[in-house]
Amino acid sequence: MIKRTKASISKCILHKVGNKFNSTKNAFSEQALDFDEASYDLMLPYLLRPFGSVAENYRFNHHANIELNEINSYATQLLDDDSQFVDISKHIVNHLFEQSNSAQIKTGDVIICIFHDIQYEDYSTDAIGIFKIENKSHFFQTYLENNSYDIITQKGIATKKVDKGCLILNAADGEGKIVLSVDHNNYDAQYWIKSFLNVKYPDDSNQHTKNYIEMCREFSKEVMQPQFGGQEQSNFLAKTVDFFKENEIVNVETFKEEIFEKEDTIQLFEDYKKTYENDHNIVIRNQFDVSELVLKKQKQKIKTEIKLDTNIQIKLDVDAPDASAEYLERGYDEEKKMHYYKVFFNEEG
Repeated sequence: MIKRTKASISKCILHKVGNKFNSTKNAFSEQALDFDEASYDLMLPYLLRPFGSVAENYRFNHHANIELNEINSYATQLLDDDSQFVDISKHIVNHLFEQSNSAQIKTGDVIICIFHDIQYEDYSTDAIGIFKIENKSHFFQTYLENNSYDIITQKGIATKKVDKGCLILNAADGEGKIVLSVDHNNYDAQYWIKSFLNVKYPDDSNQHTKNYIEMCREFSKEVMQPQFGGQEQSNFLAKTVDFFKENEIVNVETFKEEIFEKEDTIQLFEDYKKTYENDHNIVIRNQFDVSELVLKKQKQKIKTEIKLDTNIQIKLDVDAPDASAEYLERGYDEEKKMHYYKVFFNEEG
């Protein structure tokens, strides 16, 4: 995540990108935007606000040589010397155009900026921003004519959030430049991240935390729920979240010892872990630091609900891993020939 308190824009340009599948073409500006004060004061937070809550970051990727990654190359040129800003910005739009490999890829406005004094972690840095606005909103415009006010409907860019955007920071580690990305119009997950930016997750605590929790979530759906039921599934997820909250470092062996009570379940988890790694082409580390930012984000995706075929749902608190075992009892009614849950409580909330 970044802070934009002291951030500024030195250059900014707007082009339009088409789609080669529906015969729409790119349209280019020949000079940078010249903001008035009001437009600038709206534009700066509009472009940077989404990155204030981004926990994950990326690094550029290429199958042969990272220097051949197009956006990495263009960003490096602009960060070193912005004298060719307009021409390079056109190259970026042309590269985006070439990634429109289906008719569903939307046309739109592309804004490219050079930012200064963006705070990332404990230092300030410059950055290249690339933003694509795909959706326009209708709004009313009032005007005075013949001593009476009238209204017309116009269409423009809403200032709430950008559809797609990335920040390429002038900061790097051993894996390359740090890239932040947002996609609020994620109709094609491969288009922006894989095809246009061609980025990957770095080998850091953010990625390790994300990989492990996502694996646990899939294990709960594909193994725990079918074999042991919704209560055990939710209990497993709540214990997983609690383990990550209580430990700064995750050790897989310790995790299995604390989460699972039976050796058979541990074996199921180990077998699933191997399959998951092969299917997703990743390696789950046996020990890694916990990223609190990623944990918070992943926790929001975890649904601890027991859905019953009688149109009843029981929602469990993911932050209370012991509540399910203590206050929820599962049984079988011989007379009705149906399973049941018994819930214990003191007062209704």
